[in-house]
This record gives sequence, C-alpha cells and structure tokens, in this order.
Amino acid sequence: MLRRSLENRDAQTRQLQDAVTNVEKHFGELCQIFAAYVRKTARLRDKADLLVNEINVYACTETPNLKQGLKNFAEEFAKLQDYRQAEVERLEAKVVEPLKAYGTIVKMKRDDLKATLTARNREAKQLTQLERTRQRNPSDRHVISQAETELQRATMDATRTTRHLEETIDNFEKQKIKDIKTIFSEFITIEMLFHGKALEVYTAAYQNIQKIDEEEDLEVFRNSLYPPDYSSRLDIVRANSKSPLQRSLSAKCVSGTGQVSTCRLRKDQQADDDEEDEDLDVTEEENFLKK
Repeated sequence: MLRRSLENRDAQTRQLQDAVTNVEKHFGELCQIFAAYVRKTARLRDKADLLVNEINVYACTETPNLKQGLKNFAEEFAKLQDYRQAEVERLEAKVVEPLKAYGTIVKMKRDDLKATLTARNREAKQLTQLERTRQRNPSDRHVISQAETELQRATMDATRTTRHLEETIDNFEKQKIKDIKTIFSEFITIEMLFHGKALEVYTAAYQNIQKIDEEEDLEVFRNSLYPPDYSSRLDIVRANSKSPLQRSLSAKCVSGTGQVSTCRLRKDQQADDDEEDEDLDVTEEENFLKK
C-alpha cells in the first residue's frame, strides 16, 4: 500500500517536473526570439537615422520645391524613429524582461522539486530498509520498531514537501498563464501604438512629397541653364556663325551704300560751290553800277 502511494507521488512529481521543464524550454526560446526582434527593430531605427541624414544632405543640393519637400519628408521620418525608439524601450521592459525573469523563477521551482525528490528518495530508502529488516529479523521488534519510526518521519517529511511542491507548482501555473496573457497583450498594444503613429507620420510624409511643384522646379532648373543674357549671346554666336557667302553679300551691301552716300556728298558740295559763284557775281555787278 505504501509502495503504491510512493509510486503515485513519484508520477505526480515527474508531471510537475515536466511542467517546469516545459516552461523553462519554451520561455527561454520566446525570450531569445523577442530579444532578437527588439534588436532588429533597433537596427532598423539606426538605418532609418542614416537615411534621414542622407536625405537632408541630398536635399541641400536640389531645387527649392524639391529641397523643401525632401526636408519635410526627412523630418517626418525622423519623428517616426523617435516612436520606434519608444517601441524598442517598451518591448524591452514589458516583454523581454518578464520572460527573462522566468529564468530565476524556474530555478526556484527546480530547487523545490529537488527538495521534494530528496524527501521522496529518503522515504523510499526507509521503506526498503524496513522491508529488509522484517525479512532478516522478523522477531527483532526493537529494530523493526526503530525502522518504522524512521520511515514514519521520512513519510511525513515527504508528504510535507510534496504538499508544498503542489501548492508552489499550482501557483506557478496560475502565474504563468497570467504572465503569458500580460506579456502578449503588452506586445500587441505596443505594436499597435507604434503602427498607429507610423500611419499618421507616413501619411504626412506622403503629402509632403506630393506637394512638390514639378513645373516650378523645372523652370528654376531651366533658368539656371539659360541665364538672362542668353539671347544676346545667342545672337552674337549666330552672327559669327554666318557662311562666307552671307558675309560677302553683307559686305557688298555696305559697300554699295557707301558709294551712294559719297555721290550724294559730291553733288551737295558742287551745288554749294555754284551758289557761292552766283553770290560773287551779283556783288561785283552791284559795285560796278555804283561807280
């Protein structure tokens, strides 16, 4: 009867031990994966910061509208990285750390299991010793009574540690379920908060990009290629690029114009000389009459 009771309690202890081992294994894996998730998020934040810096540097080299649009986009994207930093810190505090704490909790439960197993082994050992004593010295009541007393003490100790272990593991199981609900609820809440803010920021960033006036910036670019005195320079270039035949024709036109002007000048001078001669003759005639 006592032997069967020991076997039943051993089976119960193994089940409790398996429960603790299961938590230790899977909580450890969850902790590592969540920690890697947080590290990846932090690396994404760092890469995004580099992207913000590069966008700002590039914006300074562009036309006014594109420059302003890129800078506004970079500002919104930088704001998103602040939210991502908050996400990293919250995940670390609300998800990774509670899972990591289960390393210490599991260690404590293993100590409880170890104490229970030690008490069970002592009880089983005392039972075996009593059975041997009864077989070897069935008539020695003193030795048998002493062995029974030792077994009774061992049984009481095993019973006490078993009851304590049952209560401990029951509380452990209850706390585990509660912690799982809390940890995953925190994870979902943190992610929803971040992605909600991310949607707002991405919407503003998209609008800033769409506000870039392409035509105005294109006009600025064209004006930078063709300065205000470009037309006069173009006329000079066109004049210098005339063919030899065009230059010859132009020269003849100039020469013909010069000859006509010269002839007109000569005729004007001759008319003036004739008038002077007429005036001189009139004067001489008046003087002769007076005499």
